[in-house]
Amino acid sequence: MDAMSILLPVLVFIATVAAMEGFAYVMHRWVMHGPGWFLHASHHRPRLGFWEANDLYFVIFALPSIILLLGGVQWGWGNLATACGAGIAAYGAIYLGFHDIIVHQRVKNRYVARSPYMKRIVQAHRLHHVVETKDGTVSFGFLVAPRPEDLKRELARRNRAGVRAASGAATRG
Repeated sequence: MDAMSILLPVLVFIATVAAMEGFAYVMHRWVMHGPGWFLHASHHRPRLGFWEANDLYFVIFALPSIILLLGGVQWGWGNLATACGAGIAAYGAIYLGFHDIIVHQRVKNRYVARSPYMKRIVQAHRLHHVVETKDGTVSFGFLVAPRPEDLKRELARRNRAGVRAASGAATRG
């Protein structure tokens, strides 16, 4: 393989991972907090067991990755399909690590955010979860998030509509 035949799939992989943040924002903001709320609402309430209805989104969003990987590796669609499928899978792994393991501690761990970046995205996600209703939520991205001060101002501007009582805010993350 020459350098160009390796470089293009690597660039497609990186571009796919980056583009997935925009896709995740759109899906979270306008689908999960829109017509898909019937599944996502479970994620804004205390979890009763290990699984919640919202986990079906992980399966739904994995399907394009699986199809592209199969297409690229088994069905002759080529390296670019494989790279795109791998990029979606990589974003899913990053999301799983950040969202489910670090923020929501679905796998218990002792990680404490120390870098300014990690503190910012963890706090932004926690501010997203102080609202337990479909509307009024702030911060829909996962790896790119507004400053927590801006999110707090926005919640205050909305008169804290949909914000859960203080005792539940810390338990859900």
